[in-house]
Amino acid sequence: MNFDTLDQWLSHIEKLHSQTIDLGLERMNEMIKRLGIHFDCPVFTVGGTNGKGSTCAFLESALLESGYSVGVHTSPHLIRFNERVRLNGKDASDEDLMLMFSKVEQARGEMTLSYFEYTLLGILLLFMEKKPDALVLEIGLGGKLDAVNTIEPTVSIITSVGIDHTAYLGETRDKIGWEKAHIYRPGKSAVCADDDPPASLVNYAREIGAKLLVRGKDFAAIHVPGRDTWDFVGSKGKLKDLPLPTMPGEHQLSNASGAIEALQCVSDRLEVGRDSICAALLATKVIGRFSKVSTKPDIYLDVGHNPHAAKELAKTLQQIPRPKAAVFGMLSDKDRKQVCEIMKNTFDVWYLCDLEGPRGGKAEDLKAFLVESGVLAERIRTFDNVKTALETAVNERGGTDKITVFGSFLTVASAIEDLKVPVGRD
Repeated sequence: MNFDTLDQWLSHIEKLHSQTIDLGLERMNEMIKRLGIHFDCPVFTVGGTNGKGSTCAFLESALLESGYSVGVHTSPHLIRFNERVRLNGKDASDEDLMLMFSKVEQARGEMTLSYFEYTLLGILLLFMEKKPDALVLEIGLGGKLDAVNTIEPTVSIITSVGIDHTAYLGETRDKIGWEKAHIYRPGKSAVCADDDPPASLVNYAREIGAKLLVRGKDFAAIHVPGRDTWDFVGSKGKLKDLPLPTMPGEHQLSNASGAIEALQCVSDRLEVGRDSICAALLATKVIGRFSKVSTKPDIYLDVGHNPHAAKELAKTLQQIPRPKAAVFGMLSDKDRKQVCEIMKNTFDVWYLCDLEGPRGGKAEDLKAFLVESGVLAERIRTFDNVKTALETAVNERGGTDKITVFGSFLTVASAIEDLKVPVGRD
């Protein structure tokens, strides 16, 4: 079976295979055997509630600055599927992905695979063919039963542990931390950039004999407010007077420090020096991580879609002078009430939007949550879609106001298309 375009392939995969999250590793392990997937290079597996994409980007930049070839898998994508697969800083081509999907199709026989499993297998095949010096693989959901967890890591990083995906991972940090901790391996470095990890994560790492390294205990990011530099204190050495990350927000120091600690853990195989780390801190940018994409008016995009991310966004927005406007849309299965409670005092005016799809949340629901939290109804407008909400916000508040688009990857993706913001790396 073959198709002429990548979109046709992806449509085939969507129609043929399960659209629900079907967690389990048996199919992946069997397909990995059939396809002979294996890697000899160092593999960084990155999990966590928030900060995964930024951490992957820091790792990628530092390794590229050091002259290494790098393969990176992240998810989800914003506009094009190709964003999920980067080789040496460039998105994978349609042709390469189509060829790998055809190999998966041939090998699977009658086996049914989920969309994520099928596409991940094609991505892994592409990485195996290109033979990079290092791989960076982002966990999609949780850790224990995520398809990425079938690949043996050299070092594993958990960026943060917050409340999200409760239907699959549990409703407490302890349960979620236990799920995520399963990306750790016996005898291997297990980095945790959350400075307050749940006991379940720590206990699991100890039980299996992983080399647990926790931020604030085994490594640290030290930044004095007002300074334009920071110090990294790692388990294998210090780096003083590093430049602050270009991506705004104090939480990016946590992400960067976790990435640097992980790089130090594999220093016997990959040599990444201070100059490369400094260059990476200045060069790393990820669309949707409080990205400024427009001036006059100033428009920021943030994919934060859970309470943990909302707290970081609120702290970052405190550094920007008021007044501020929000274009806000969330999926219905996220903790919309808590996010509204966290963000209630952050904006002067709200432009709420419906999101499409079976999980799409309604603007009227968000309005009810905001009013319940104490936001005045006259400061809230509702719209059928992101495009109309954003256009209205720009027309009405586009003078001196700062506009932040946030709440979901879907919300940000729509704004990216409307604003014609470049996303892919070619």
